[in-house]
Amino acid sequence: MTYDVFLSFRGEDTRFNFTDHLHSNLTRKGIRTFIDDGLKRGEEISPALLRAIEESKISIIVFSENYASSKWCLDELVKILESKETREQMVWPVFYKVDPSDVRHQRGSFGQALADYECEFKDDMEKVQRWRRTLTKAANLSGSRLCKDGYIFIFNHAP
Repeated sequence: MTYDVFLSFRGEDTRFNFTDHLHSNLTRKGIRTFIDDGLKRGEEISPALLRAIEESKISIIVFSENYASSKWCLDELVKILESKETREQMVWPVFYKVDPSDVRHQRGSFGQALADYECEFKDDMEKVQRWRRTLTKAANLSGSRLCKDGYIFIFNHAP
């Protein structure tokens, strides 16, 4: 494995706060952590990013308010859960100021993003359905919730 941890996050929501602190602390502890700084952005997820997911022991998914508004994040999430199933990669969701049930049931900003994609991908509804299923699966994993007041709750099952 090339990396101990792969970080999946919506840059505009958490790059310069929670995710940056998480990355710094993991790196300081000697944990080889992949973060997508410097990768060229495009319409589709890059082969380098797919390889980084496959070559990581653990993926940490930081769900934030605008996570689902990024097709890139949703494609990452699909690959992460595929790696969980095929490579037995550990996956740990962190719900950053979002309710896990909003992710699970695609409500609020998650529901709006998926509804927008249904309009955009009228000819490829399977893609949107795959994203929906993957969000539900990920939200059902044991993980942590960071509330608006800064408290972190760790749970072992879907709340």
